[in-house]
Amino acid sequence: MSYNRRQFLKTGGVFASALAMGSTTDLFAAYKPLKQFGLQLYTLRDELPKDPQGVLKQVASFGYKQIEGYEGSKGIYWGMSNKEFKKFADDLGITMISTHCDINTNFERKAAEAGEIGMKYLISPYIGPQKTLDDYKKFADKFNSLGDICKKNGLRFAYHNHGYTFTAQDGVMPQDTLMQHTNPDTVDFEMDIYWVATPGEDPIAWLKKYPKRFRLCHVKDRQKGANPTQHDASVDLGTGSLDFTKILKEARKQGMEYYIVEQERYEGTTPLKAAATDAVYMKKLSI
Repeated sequence: MSYNRRQFLKTGGVFASALAMGSTTDLFAAYKPLKQFGLQLYTLRDELPKDPQGVLKQVASFGYKQIEGYEGSKGIYWGMSNKEFKKFADDLGITMISTHCDINTNFERKAAEAGEIGMKYLISPYIGPQKTLDDYKKFADKFNSLGDICKKNGLRFAYHNHGYTFTAQDGVMPQDTLMQHTNPDTVDFEMDIYWVATPGEDPIAWLKKYPKRFRLCHVKDRQKGANPTQHDASVDLGTGSLDFTKILKEARKQGMEYYIVEQERYEGTTPLKAAATDAVYMKKLSI
């Protein structure tokens, strides 16, 4: 069955239910098209260094209105200053809402530059598996300090998860440790939905458990039937096992603000073609 037909049947079922209850108000409250969505530029890590401006022009042409950066070989702003990058992005009609960065090097300068151009978040992309829960608590303390620095510069700090924080350690989820020991006034979390699902956790349950703490998410699909030990199983959106209509609808209810596409594997396609395909999926998505 094609994606369009599945969406038609799903939406038709909701519409029929709303009519049976005597009102269509719930229908339109329940499902809303995504007006804006972003792309994590790491998706294009093999292409971007070759021609940053040319690649960003293509990203804009696909329909992305937001981008999330990463600290690559040419820095966060790819050979441009922060203000030059912002002007270039503005001219394309896209906004850099956040960037992953090395939190251990020149963080105060990065926060000042990001705040200067109105960025919303600096994000830690990876801390690696820790030996003890106390080690995770130390990172929570560090995140609080980084959150304070971000606050002084008019933006916020967030941590992007991988699967290791959703794997129990001494009977405790490290993700719980990080969330319970960070300041919700200055530290948010970016849920990589793929990496929550990979070790067998339920993204919706976590969204409900910590309302308004996951403010950004990575929309990344996982190959159907992939073994939990298979980490490299990213596929085009809509072809994998994750029900993004259901997950992102709950995310919106729980305070999600930014929906950022990421793809890391490209079997039978290229990074740019994958980004274009994923944009088509996102344009059709109603949550």
